[in-house]
Amino acid sequence: MASVGERLSRARVQAFVGRGGELERFAEALAGGPHTPFAFFVCGPGGIGKSTLLRRMADHARTADRHLVELDGRFVSRDPADFERAAGAFLDVPGTVLLVDSFEHCQWLESWLRHRFLPRAADDTLIVLAGRRPPEPEWTADPAWSRLLHVTELGPFTEEQARSLLASAHIRPELRDRVLRFAGGNPLALSLAAAAGSKGCGHEEIWTPSADVLRTLLAGLIGEVPTAAHRRALEVAAQAHSTSEELLASVLPEEDAHPLFSWLRDLPFMESTHRGLHPHDAARETLAADLRWRAPNAYEAMRRRLADEYLRLLREAPEERVWTVTDDLFHLFRESRILARLRTWSREDEVHDRPLHPGDLDAVLAMAEETEGPASAALVRHWAGRQPQAFSVYRLVSTGRMVAFTARLALSAPPDPEDLAADPVVAAAWRYAEATAPVSPGEHIGVSRFSVYPERYQVPSRVIDLSSSRAQAEAARARGRAYGFAVYRDAEAWAERVRGTLADTGERPRVGEHTYGLFAVDWRRTPVETWLGRFISATTDEPLSPGPSPLPRTAFDQAVREALTHWGDASAFAACALLRSRLAADSAEPVPHLRELLRRAVDELARDPRGVRAREALTAGYFSRVPTQEAAARRLGLPYGTYRRHVRQGLDLLCDALWQRELHGER
Repeated sequence: MASVGERLSRARVQAFVGRGGELERFAEALAGGPHTPFAFFVCGPGGIGKSTLLRRMADHARTADRHLVELDGRFVSRDPADFERAAGAFLDVPGTVLLVDSFEHCQWLESWLRHRFLPRAADDTLIVLAGRRPPEPEWTADPAWSRLLHVTELGPFTEEQARSLLASAHIRPELRDRVLRFAGGNPLALSLAAAAGSKGCGHEEIWTPSADVLRTLLAGLIGEVPTAAHRRALEVAAQAHSTSEELLASVLPEEDAHPLFSWLRDLPFMESTHRGLHPHDAARETLAADLRWRAPNAYEAMRRRLADEYLRLLREAPEERVWTVTDDLFHLFRESRILARLRTWSREDEVHDRPLHPGDLDAVLAMAEETEGPASAALVRHWAGRQPQAFSVYRLVSTGRMVAFTARLALSAPPDPEDLAADPVVAAAWRYAEATAPVSPGEHIGVSRFSVYPERYQVPSRVIDLSSSRAQAEAARARGRAYGFAVYRDAEAWAERVRGTLADTGERPRVGEHTYGLFAVDWRRTPVETWLGRFISATTDEPLSPGPSPLPRTAFDQAVREALTHWGDASAFAACALLRSRLAADSAEPVPHLRELLRRAVDELARDPRGVRAREALTAGYFSRVPTQEAAARRLGLPYGTYRRHVRQGLDLLCDALWQRELHGER
């Protein structure tokens, strides 16, 4: 009896049409013919049949008794060392065939592959790269590589090939012309139509080439969704980067995940990868758009469930899985307007990070002096001696050249006076923490202190993308983290970019010739879950609709505190998160309206005997323009601890009063 693998191979042979020339050339290379290529590069747009061709090449390699390594570019780490480990047999085992699908997702490896990896290949090996973009011109410009590389740009099927595919799928003859008018020679559209079969294809208008057609086609592929549980499973697969049975069980705990996963796996636009199911890109976007339009609340609720599950995994994952889970988490928020201001999402000039080694220090110091001056370089040396584990160096994947470094410091309470005396930025962070919500013994703060990329200094880049992801993962995993701080030199530009995610502390410490902006989040008041929740709905810049508060209660309380903190800074107050609340939504001039509302609400605290002292403390601390909270305590003639107790009580009372107004309006 034939094995499952043999049966799958036979089925692929029977369904496979076209691409005979490409397979013949590959078969010659497997046979070791003279002058045959060592490397194949298959390129073409999405849905053109690259993955199908690679699967047939894999069948040929198995038939030739070759050792086979298959990689998916969507799940390749940004570190070349990880690629080398995964493809290690290609370097060690003669005759190995290495297939890399979806290469456009890891195409930053291209130069490294050409210069560093492929020249070390074992004897008689072959490699096939398949992606949407063509190879770099350096391949063909090099006379040596031009003889060893065969490039194939896949095009649509001919009409004869397309009709052959539809006939093999038993599409009724009277419908084939309609399908061809819709799909042309695009293999994906033809395959979807073939998978849908003749059912539901009785009306000519459904083959009109429009976005609605593809939705109709997907509906034909899925058919009637058996149950509400199956519908929710689709919602998971449409949004998760990849869907494993374990993820499905965690996100849908009330359902039996096994049959749901099996049903998803049988859908013809689902691809099985080593990390789970991955819808074809065109199918995913169509399915997601349809779900978002049809059931926006369910779509958003599923994103929140997935975010919660990724956060759980992030906190529990072993170190080697942290960055994979982080990437999956931020994949959920790729449409967020907030993240669009902060992240590039670009994979050009791809970099990977490694811990700082002693031999890197001279280059790091040189970069610091070049961009920020000798005073900053001296502080880099100070912190590299104090916390070398906080530093990461970034190298271009293509060449291995070091291009940037970052440092994410962790400082416990009480701070070392020597550190505060040495670094004005860290001193400002502690000053802000003590003035707002002091760090208790056993707690610590995180400071993304340096982010130095001379070629793209202080602008959104892959270095800042990766460093921010690291900082957010550390915040989720750390115990006792009170604050997270970020430091940017162009404070005004970054105040706009981080609006809605970090509060501008108003601190502007100076180091050498440069002044820096300090931005913060209090993780005790804004849990990571709440902080990430701001991204989920932030997909447009449209005004918020009326109804229940657009801010969760914890985020609302944080926004009130942020507004008070920025009371004396007009530009920072105008960017505060409380302006997104219903308190400001009905006013033609929301900033002055909100300022007046806050001032009046603080004064009204004195109507309650419990609030008299609280009102005095808030007025002195936030409205009287005293330089520090300690000065406010002295103005009231109170010990600092007593003053802080009144402030905390006042903030609690104020947030409660404003929350009621947020929900129920002015009474």
